[in-house]
Amino acid sequence: MAKTMPKFKGKLVMGANGRTNPLVWLVAIICTVIAVAVVVVGIVVFIGYMVIHPRVPVISVNNAHLDLLRNDYAGLLQTQLTIVVTAKNGNARAHATFSDITFNISYQGQDIAVLVADPFEVPKNSSKDLSYVVQSSSIPLSPDQMEQVGNAWKKNEIEFDFTGAARTQWRVGPLGSVKYSCHLDCDLKFRPLNGTYIPSRCTSKSH
Repeated sequence: MAKTMPKFKGKLVMGANGRTNPLVWLVAIICTVIAVAVVVVGIVVFIGYMVIHPRVPVISVNNAHLDLLRNDYAGLLQTQLTIVVTAKNGNARAHATFSDITFNISYQGQDIAVLVADPFEVPKNSSKDLSYVVQSSSIPLSPDQMEQVGNAWKKNEIEFDFTGAARTQWRVGPLGSVKYSCHLDCDLKFRPLNGTYIPSRCTSKSH
């Protein structure tokens, strides 16, 4: 035997005079205004992004040179490096600020130096170079590390670890300020016989 479900007839909330309750109209109007506002904001953000086309500022190693590399039979290593770090702002319509800048250079887990810089601003679509001359004191090496240095001389290639971070901030037109953290983690390779830097990609990633 077939069963039929009871039918319900929906009605708007009516007032005593048979008209729609004004409160219902008020809620409907508020919801409509909110929906329109969300759409308008979305359109403005999209148009602003397309027009301004913001780019995240980056830091990268632009050039370097191994000025000195000396090791002795006692297992002590002395070195001096020149490192040029470039802060680049690719935004055509906004200046960028770099702050909390710190870099660390090491060899085979042995820290050589910590490099820092005061906050600075890079004009729109421009860059700024930070030049560092890193001179280490005598670094005691383990037998394994001494062997690595010996092999580096034989192969005419030595590698240093270079890490760092910085905070960037720039204004994206009417959309407000944008903040990112830049992080570097790369290897700097040199020819010990003449100190030449072997170019490789060393550019920050943003988070």
